[in-house]
Amino acid sequence: MATIENHGARAATERREDSRLLRRLMLGVMLVGIAGLMAELLLLEHYDGVWQWIPLVCLGAGFVASAAVWLRPSRGAVRVLRALSVVYIAAGALGVYLHMDGNIEFERELNASLTGLPLLVEALRGATPALAPGALAQLGLLGLVLAYRHPALRRVQND
Repeated sequence: MATIENHGARAATERREDSRLLRRLMLGVMLVGIAGLMAELLLLEHYDGVWQWIPLVCLGAGFVASAAVWLRPSRGAVRVLRALSVVYIAAGALGVYLHMDGNIEFERELNASLTGLPLLVEALRGATPALAPGALAQLGLLGLVLAYRHPALRRVQND
């Protein structure tokens, strides 16, 4: 009977270690992704006006929050990361909209008779990468997965 209990305890410990490793790996991917997107936006000089600063500010805040979770995964740090992840998804959706809107406007200036699906296709192929902000939304989804049932969010029981 003791060996069955020991095996069960060992399996539970292994699952916790696997979960911890997976969270660290996801957090590493998140940090690399944030740094990569931030570098790309800076290289593209994506800071001409308030709307273009939104992803840069989000990425900066997300890097700090992710680093905090990496270094000291407290309840507060995980909650901030989770909240910023939702902001990432919203900012990514807004970015796709703004990129598409700009591309549609440009395509209409080039060819006023373009409408419907042909206009949509040309806007998707436009000068501004229409779906690129989706990368920010993907990082937001990764952050939500990372924060899901995070051990730091467990309530401490006072016996």
